[in-house]
Parts: sequence; C-alpha cells; structure tokens
Amino acid sequence: MVKKILFWTTIVAFLMFLMGCGPSATEVAAPPTKAAPPPTPTGVVPPTATPQPGPVQPPAPAVRRVVLIIAHKGFRDEEYHEPRAVLEGQGFQVTVASSSLEMATGMLGARVQPDILVNDIVVSDYAAVVFVGGVGAAEYWDNPIAHRIAQEAVAQSKVLAAICIAPVTLARAGVLQGRRATVFESETDKVQAGGATCTGESVVRDGLIITANGPGAARQFGETIAAALKEQK
Repeated sequence: MVKKILFWTTIVAFLMFLMGCGPSATEVAAPPTKAAPPPTPTGVVPPTATPQPGPVQPPAPAVRRVVLIIAHKGFRDEEYHEPRAVLEGQGFQVTVASSSLEMATGMLGARVQPDILVNDIVVSDYAAVVFVGGVGAAEYWDNPIAHRIAQEAVAQSKVLAAICIAPVTLARAGVLQGRRATVFESETDKVQAGGATCTGESVVRDGLIITANGPGAARQFGETIAAALKEQK
C-alpha cells in the first residue's frame, strides 16, 4: 500500500514538473522586428525633392540719364540749378559735362564740378541732352563736337533742349530747320538764320526739341523736359 502511494506521488510530481517548463498563459510573445530597408546600390544617389521656384520678381526699372552741358566759365546759375532740381526730383540721373574738368563757375557765383568732358559724351547713353545758357554758352556755338552731339540726339530720337543763348548752338548744328523755337531776345536773328521760326514764348516744344528764352523760364524748361522724357517710356 505504501509503495502504491509513493508511486502515484512520484507520478504527480513528475507531471507537475513537466507543466512548469512550458510558457505560461500570461506570457506575451515579443513583437516582430521591422525589416531593415534594402541597401542603396553602390554609386547610386537616392532621389531628392525638387526645390520649388520662388515668386518671380519684376526687374527694377532702369534709371534714365540726362546730360547737362555747361560752359566752363559764365553758365547761368538758375538755368543749371532749376532744371537739375526738377529732373532729379522726378527720378532722373543727371551728368554734368563741360569743356574742362576743372571747377566750372556760373555768372552769379555758382561752382560746379563737371563729371565728364563734352568731347566724351556718348549720346546713346542718355535720354536727353540739355545745353545750359549764360554768356559762356557761346563757346559751343561753333563747336563741331557740340554740333555732332545735337545732330546725334535728333537722329536717335533723344530729347534735345537748350535755354537762353544756347539755342544758337542748335541752330548752327542745323537741327532747328523748319522748327518752332525761342531764344534770348538778343540772339533771335541767329536762330532764325538757322531756319527756325522764333515765337517769342518763354518755352517752346517742337516734337522732342525744347527751347527756352532765359533764366525766368528755367523751372518751366525743366518741367517740359521731364514731361517729354516721361512720354518716351
């Protein structure tokens, strides 16, 4: 009897041992590991995102340039200062040309440092060519370089302007033939000799040629030049 009890006790213990070796009911299986991406073949660059272009900016407007031609000695101060102030105030860039690069002096004491020589003017670089008056402006009346500049300005459809006695330069360059113009009263015959009709008005515009008769018309002269330039856009 005792042997039977020991036998069955041994059998039960053995079965309990076997049951303890397996996984328990509460044991959770580990999650499967994520497969690694396949390696990039040697020498192959992976594709990158194409950058998107930004908004297209409109080009900045070009600065329009005007050259003012003054006498080295004896230009008229107002006829230089007033048109320059009007033109720069409306966004135009002004270059000053003279027959010398030394300091130029005006009839009333103005002192202006020229930027370039008249001989170095390239008409195509400018939207307008302006001859300033004053007693010293007579130095350009018979100057072949000044005549060529005036002729090229007309040929290239540039604004061409002269004030006080400076319209004589235009007349002798042959660009006032058949045009309406004005000039300082004492020089009317010289302008008419060039084939112009002198009106006696303060400022006269005939196409792209603008003339004025003296310092009292300097501001209107500048405004008329600016208006003609704006029409050329």
